[in-house]
Amino acid sequence: MPTRQRGTSPTNPWAALGALCMGLFMIVVDTSIVSVAVPAMVHDLHTSLNAVVWVTSVYLLTYAVPMLFTSRLGDRYGPKRLFVAGLAVFTVASLGAATATNIQVLIAARALEGLGAALLTPQTLTLVTHLFPDGERGRAMGVLGATSGLATITGPLLGGLLVDHLGWEWIFYVNMVLGAAALGLSLRVIPDWRPGHARRIDPLGILLSSTGLALIVFGVQNGKSYDWGEIAGPVTVPRVIAAGLILLGAFVLMQASTRSEPLLPLRVFRDRNFSAATVVTAALGFSMTGMFLPLVLHLQTSLGLSPTKAGLLTAPMALLSAVMGPFTGRLSDRMNTKHLVLSGLVGMAGGLALVAARTTPGASAWQCVPGLLACGLGMGLVLVPLNSTAMGTVQPELRGTASGLYFTARQLGAVLGSATTSAVAFSKGTRAAYLPLILVLLLGAAAATAIRRTRKTELNT
Repeated sequence: MPTRQRGTSPTNPWAALGALCMGLFMIVVDTSIVSVAVPAMVHDLHTSLNAVVWVTSVYLLTYAVPMLFTSRLGDRYGPKRLFVAGLAVFTVASLGAATATNIQVLIAARALEGLGAALLTPQTLTLVTHLFPDGERGRAMGVLGATSGLATITGPLLGGLLVDHLGWEWIFYVNMVLGAAALGLSLRVIPDWRPGHARRIDPLGILLSSTGLALIVFGVQNGKSYDWGEIAGPVTVPRVIAAGLILLGAFVLMQASTRSEPLLPLRVFRDRNFSAATVVTAALGFSMTGMFLPLVLHLQTSLGLSPTKAGLLTAPMALLSAVMGPFTGRLSDRMNTKHLVLSGLVGMAGGLALVAARTTPGASAWQCVPGLLACGLGMGLVLVPLNSTAMGTVQPELRGTASGLYFTARQLGAVLGSATTSAVAFSKGTRAAYLPLILVLLLGAAAATAIRRTRKTELNT
């Protein structure tokens, strides 16, 4: 176990993991916590629903787009420095969001929060993979995965409580408290390790990848606002998305021909476990994010539950997922993670099918609980082994890149999931919105069959 870093005081990896979990929890909660505050924001800021939608859209946009670049910065300057910088940016931006008196300031602050999240997130897996040897990495990933899963599902519950009792501003004031605590702990316990792998910045690669991703995320996330048609003059949503795909294609071709330190070393995809895990995490992001809109619409609009009561209904799912995390982390150190991931994805698909079957006007809200519990169990089985699988056999000099790609894939999946379920829910009804989620989970299960069992000697190569 790495207990000392050159030029620093002795390091306790479990204390460092605690700081990483605090930062990651705060970041992930913010992807879902705003949804329950939308009506209050519309009322208090005297604005339109379309304007408030940008509070979520801009966060996802500035979160997903820069991660390929920020992961590379972690390789060059050290993951601790980027993690701390991300925490600082996010905490300051939260103050701006909490004190915003108009929608324009709030949207700008949320954009800055997304940038902080993009700086912070890719460094977590890189640091965990460095700090923990193969015999303990599964347990560490278990704690990290449980934190991520719990944060994803806790957002609506915490948001409902804060909005009902204190006001929407408090979803951002809480970030300031958590951010300040995480920042102080991180400076003290995370080692200032610098891999030193990346010595060159690729400005053209950054421009192509960032612009391409930004166009795709913008088009998908906001397509419904423009009825999937004209944005301005000849600029339409399909053309924006097509332009993004063309730029990403040009980026990949350029990276393939670059011999000296490309922004995206394509050889990372030769690792079969990483490639399979990246596809699965995109499917997971699609379903975990996409499931909340139809669920919230059914519980609050059809059944008339308050934000707090609707959030409380998801609490057992969150607790079950969190409890399963450390358990599956230990299992992932001892067995082929493919079986855990497959079981979890199929369990989540079955759980969503049960929820869909109970999404009827006359059904009690509590009839959704068995399906939600199945989803929580499935998430608990998938999240931790998937993280371990993604990073377990990646070459050390590629870990920063791999972490950035992995989280970018999950965020893009989340954007697609949110947009897809929104479009289906408003056109076909909330019950129909679960079908694409189930299909994507099953596609993820098909990708998971490519995961192979690794020998312990491979894990630190």
